[in-house]
Amino acid sequence: MNDPFPPSQWERRFERLVEIVPFVTLAASLAISLATPDQPTGGVLRTLAFTALALAWILGARLLVPAEVRGRRAFVSVHFAGVLATAALLSFHDPIFVIYCISGFFLAANFAPSKWTFAAVAATSCIVYGSTLDWSQATVQLIAFHLAIVAVQTVAIGGGAIAGIRIEDRQRKYRKAVTDLQTALEENADLHAQLLTQAHQAGILDERQRMAREIHDTLAQGLTGIITQLRAAQRVENADTHVELALNLARDSLTEARRSVAALQPHQLENAHLPDAMTTLARNWSQTTGVDLHVEVTGDRVPLSPAIEVTLFRVAQEALANVAKHAGATRAGLTLSYTGTLVLLDIRDDGIGIQDTHDGKGFGLSSMRQRLRGVGGSLEIESTPGEGTAVSATVPALQSTPAHRGTPTPGEDAVLAGDTVPAGDTVPALEGNPQ
Repeated sequence: MNDPFPPSQWERRFERLVEIVPFVTLAASLAISLATPDQPTGGVLRTLAFTALALAWILGARLLVPAEVRGRRAFVSVHFAGVLATAALLSFHDPIFVIYCISGFFLAANFAPSKWTFAAVAATSCIVYGSTLDWSQATVQLIAFHLAIVAVQTVAIGGGAIAGIRIEDRQRKYRKAVTDLQTALEENADLHAQLLTQAHQAGILDERQRMAREIHDTLAQGLTGIITQLRAAQRVENADTHVELALNLARDSLTEARRSVAALQPHQLENAHLPDAMTTLARNWSQTTGVDLHVEVTGDRVPLSPAIEVTLFRVAQEALANVAKHAGATRAGLTLSYTGTLVLLDIRDDGIGIQDTHDGKGFGLSSMRQRLRGVGGSLEIESTPGEGTAVSATVPALQSTPAHRGTPTPGEDAVLAGDTVPAGDTVPALEGNPQ
């Protein structure tokens, strides 16, 4: 498993130094010892024998023991004890080998950070000062002095080793945190770029869908009405009425097309609340189709948010267009109900119902569902062949702020909550017969 905090370059250099220090100090001690004149009889042989023993110990630990074992605490302890024992043997034989004893201070860092670091430093200090002390002339004061030096040296070297290890650990963690932060920032930048691309693509798709709905709800329906009126004009001698209706439809379609491109709400809602806009829509639809349309508004009316009113208006517009194109109806009804938390829109007709060739999955119905989902609403359709169709839209009654609306228009209270408005009383044009 990879180390989450890999060692730094300084740590790797120190580890290599710890490995070579015993060899360097042993070689230096041996060279100085052999260069010293007046060696006792047999002293050189013993020096070489003890040195060979020390060299065999440190070489064996490096060459014969696997690398994964050398890092374990048990091996570190045994290896340190062997080095310290051979150093003591050499130092008491020849005090110059106290140089080799110094390697114990470096090896003590392998125990850090723990209390064994202090024990290793203390043991090394005792060997260093014990080998240089003339025990035959040692006094209590001298021994106490040496012990004080050992204590101070133990605290200084051991504490320094532990502090250095902990500081380096904190630095490694800091370096890892900085690296992780940089990686996270790079990933965040990539994610941000992906999100921007996706948002751009989603915006393009949303705009395409919006334009498709607007074209369907304005231009397509307007052109359908114009064609209907022109065909009717071809069948009668006095075609002025039908031509006038076709011209009006053309003007309205052009106006709505311009407003759709600019993403504006329908002009019927520009200066009126939803019930008045529905009344205007019903009047125009009835004049165009010749179908009697019954309009009813129930509940306590409240000005809704523009998005809600535009959605309901477009749904009513599309539902009535479907009645004109597919239902073959003689009567239709439109009910707008304010229930407090919800607003309901119902459009009913007595036509042929949804047939196999029009199974409720056309673009118009999909457009209505998309609009309603966009404002948290839903759409339900009930249809029986030969008995008509009922389209019901439900949206939350999110009210508009005063800044969104002006004051109610005169006559706005003509449709009271719960009252039914006869088509002939409120919408005079609805009394006409099919043309």
